[in-house]
Amino acid sequence: MQLTDLETPALVLDRNLLDRNLARMREHLTELKMTLRPHVKTAKSMDVVKRALEGQPGGITVSTLKEAEYFLSHKVTDILYAVGIAPNKLDHVAKLRGQGADITILLDSVEAADRVAAKGEALGIEFPALIEIDSDGHRSGIRPGDPRLLDIGRRLHERAGSALRGVMTHAGDSYNSPTIEAIRAMAERERAAVVQCSQELARAGLPCPIVSVGSSPTATFAERLDGVTEVRAGVYMFFDLFMAGLGVCNLDDIALSVLTSVIGHQPDRNWIITDAGWMAMSRDRGTSKQRVDQGYGVVCDLGGRPIDELIVSDTNQEHGIVADRRGGPIDLSRFPVGTLLRILPNHACATAAQHEAYQVLGPGGDVARTWPRFNGW
Repeated sequence: MQLTDLETPALVLDRNLLDRNLARMREHLTELKMTLRPHVKTAKSMDVVKRALEGQPGGITVSTLKEAEYFLSHKVTDILYAVGIAPNKLDHVAKLRGQGADITILLDSVEAADRVAAKGEALGIEFPALIEIDSDGHRSGIRPGDPRLLDIGRRLHERAGSALRGVMTHAGDSYNSPTIEAIRAMAERERAAVVQCSQELARAGLPCPIVSVGSSPTATFAERLDGVTEVRAGVYMFFDLFMAGLGVCNLDDIALSVLTSVIGHQPDRNWIITDAGWMAMSRDRGTSKQRVDQGYGVVCDLGGRPIDELIVSDTNQEHGIVADRRGGPIDLSRFPVGTLLRILPNHACATAAQHEAYQVLGPGGDVARTWPRFNGW
């Protein structure tokens, strides 16, 4: 099947670019003598993740328990649920553990540790947990030097319903780094914060077998990972315009795009109208704060090559509006109704979440496979 055979909008995945991106991360971490626990929240597909797990121990990172269920059904058992645990999810976690998942949860407070331990004791099981460390002030976690770290660690270690497995951090502020040098500095800050906390736990006689770091920018540019046991990253598999805006990748590294059809024009406004609105692209406008605002996506030809300065400047639910980013005229005769275009997304996670399958391009540019994916919690 060819791209021209597909009904639009459709999510297109270039397998060659996917494999190249996976190989690049694998080689970089091999040089640093580090293992990868890929984050599967973007992929949500075993067809993708089995390629990411090649040469790795086999553990994954998830952001939903539905992801944990799906990958467990495909015999992936080593799972880190890397979102602070809500007490109402502990029965679900217990069920997964009963089905064979070695699932580790995440928390960052004494209150959460007590709730987890009490639930484990009531169920007669043990919930392994990591303590989340705040390495950059971006989101959740305990800051290095905070005495609550040891309080949490002791609760997890000493009570029968829980087990302390270590510490983790996510340098989310790397997404705001203006230069590659700044990302490298953030990677070192991330490493230093979590290693300091692991050492504090060790000095207190508490176990810390796992020291986990990760984001695609810091994983890409980390120069040393002394004291770390694993790296987590996810969007590196596909990349997107936001990552390109950070300098983490180039446009021709982006493996994901949305195939769309021209359905009309507005000549007086120099607009091309397509059938890929925000329901196909998502509402993500992450590049609006970067040096180059890519609108809702960069417009490419059927071969995936950007066309002039065309972007999706606006969207409605099922309509995309293509315009010249400089406000200049477009030769609309080049884009008659029915013309197929491909749109590079701002945020691979958000755009992929609008679709139920990847249309996978093979080496010759044909649609070689359809890989199912899933959404939800």
